[in-house]
Amino acid sequence: MDTQANRKLTGFLKLFILVALIVVGNLLTRGVLEGMELTIRPYNEPMLHRVIVTSMIAYVFLMAIPFVPGVEIGLALMMLLGPKIVPLVYGCTLISLCLGFLVGRFLPEAVISRFLKDLHLFRAGRFIESLHGLDSRQRLMLMLEKSPRRLVPVLLRHRYLTLMIAINFPGNMVIGGGGGLAMVAGISRLFSIPQFILLVAVAISPLPLLLLLFGDMVGGWPV
Repeated sequence: MDTQANRKLTGFLKLFILVALIVVGNLLTRGVLEGMELTIRPYNEPMLHRVIVTSMIAYVFLMAIPFVPGVEIGLALMMLLGPKIVPLVYGCTLISLCLGFLVGRFLPEAVISRFLKDLHLFRAGRFIESLHGLDSRQRLMLMLEKSPRRLVPVLLRHRYLTLMIAINFPGNMVIGGGGGLAMVAGISRLFSIPQFILLVAVAISPLPLLLLLFGDMVGGWPV
């Protein structure tokens, strides 16, 4: 009885920490965005540089956290400074998503399974356990076997295209945002590290390319 009570308490504490991390991440994102509300003038250029550096560091870590809209920081910087900041934002976006992927990739499956079971997601926990020791092809076959027989197998077979679309899909925050998607991709072990880097580099490129080509046409941006 005591063991069961301890497991319930452990599950509650883990869930609380997860929710607290997401809430704090969202609050920090709001704070960074509010700190960027300044007018560009020659006399405040040093302050602007500090804001940019701080914002980009925050951007990398906040965007890697699932369900945290860190991408808004990058968008706000591009709207504030125009095309000249786009390459930096693009690079930081790539680093952030790769960070989320690597966390998922190297997180031990036993830890993930125990976490899910502590949250009483026993079926999901057992499924993660069943993947232990399998290579990417064996994992894919098992996932196809266990998944519903309609849409999910199609998404798994076309996982590269699926992930590219999901990363760019408006409202993807409800499924974890870019950081959450990258972390799940890492946990799945269905993508090698080079494959993921190349995939994400292509997936996040359309908007930066548009801004680099046509950004100076947008009114209100410094030229």
